[in-house]
This record gives sequence, C-alpha cells and structure tokens, in this order.
Amino acid sequence: MERLQKYLAECGIASRRKCEQLILDGKIKVNGTVIKNLGIKIDPDKDIVEYDGRVVAKVQHNIYIMLNKPTGFITTVKDQFGRPSVLDIIKIKDRIYPVGRLDCDTSGLLLLTNDGDIANKLMHPKHEIDKVYIAKIRGIPDDKDLDRFRNGLLLDNRLTAKAKIEILKKINNDALVKIVIHEGRNRQIRRMCELIGHPVMTLKRIKIGDLELGNLKVGQWRYLSGEEVQYLKNL
Repeated sequence: MERLQKYLAECGIASRRKCEQLILDGKIKVNGTVIKNLGIKIDPDKDIVEYDGRVVAKVQHNIYIMLNKPTGFITTVKDQFGRPSVLDIIKIKDRIYPVGRLDCDTSGLLLLTNDGDIANKLMHPKHEIDKVYIAKIRGIPDDKDLDRFRNGLLLDNRLTAKAKIEILKKINNDALVKIVIHEGRNRQIRRMCELIGHPVMTLKRIKIGDLELGNLKVGQWRYLSGEEVQYLKNL
C-alpha cells in the first residue's frame, strides 16, 4: 500500500505537492470514486486510479530535461489567456512537467521530468538548493540597498531567507546583478528588487544547484547527462 499522492507522482502526473492539490481539487478517482482525502492509501496492483478521465500507471522510464526557457512562455500546462506553454517547445510522447516555475517574463534554466521524487526534492525548502539568476535592474543600488536584499525582506508578512546579490557591471544608469536564492516564492526576485527600489528589467536563471545552463541556446532543450541525473538522485 502507498499514499495516493506518492503513487500519482511516480506515475509522472506532477510533483507530489501538485498531486496533493489535484486530490484536494477532486481531480482524482480511485475505483470510480472521487477522492479528496490526502491520507488515503492504495494498492497499485488492485486499485484503478484515474486522472483527467484516463487510467494512470507508473512510468516505465524516467526522463530528465533541461530547457533554456524563452520569455513569453508559461510553465503551467494550461493558461486561461492562451499563452504558449514550455510543453509546446518540448515535443515528446512522454508526459513530463516543469519542476517549479519561471514566470512568463523570465528566461533561462528550467528542468522538466516525470520523476516525482526528484521534483519534490528540488522544490522542498529543506534542501536549500541555490538558484542563480542574472538580472538587469533599474538604477544602481547602493550598499544599504544590497544589505537589505541580503539580510531578508518582508514578503507576505514573512521575511525572505538570506540571499546573495552582487553588481556585475553598470550599464548607463542601470545595473546588471547576480542573485542567489534558495527559496521559490511567487515572483520572489522581482518583488524583492521592487522593495529595495530597483525593479527588474530582465531576469534569467542560469543555475540550479550544480546544474548549469551553459551554452544551451534560448528555446533549445537537452536530456540531462547520467552524471547530472546522479547528482539529482543524491540530493
């Protein structure tokens, strides 16, 4: 017997957190009955689990993909405004899903997989996996602004964790900065930069943990190497 949300994640439906939300939203059936209880356990050999009108089963092989996400693409499967999804770029038969999010106006490194355990590891705050971004921001922050950013800012009545920020170069009256955070709150970097008075003009993620975007061109994707996959499994 295993928990329903764990089974769904192992079937490649979504990350475990997202699968929990699907259950709460009444999107999952077990033996024909809609389930809204996160505590339910199933027997994969006997119970029939359905999502979106189809029976789900565990994936036979795991897929790990790195995409250099262009701006203008969303990281959810469907969008009420009809904007294109990153899944429109990666045309493979297997069901995969993005690990975490990059907002529509942010580009750079995005991981996609059908491995629910790996996705859960990458997104769980306890692992404190660094994510590195390059941002062009309005104006040039002084030492006080930078220290405020590094020491934590109040978002949604809760301080952000300590972060890193450094000025790489000045471009006329604006600045190119490198930012490192390990949290993943909604539009976090954009909101933090606004709070110190230097809103983001462009934002690109270049690294997650030890995985680097490298010379992967915008809009291109590749499968992770065996070494990269092993790194993820050892987290």
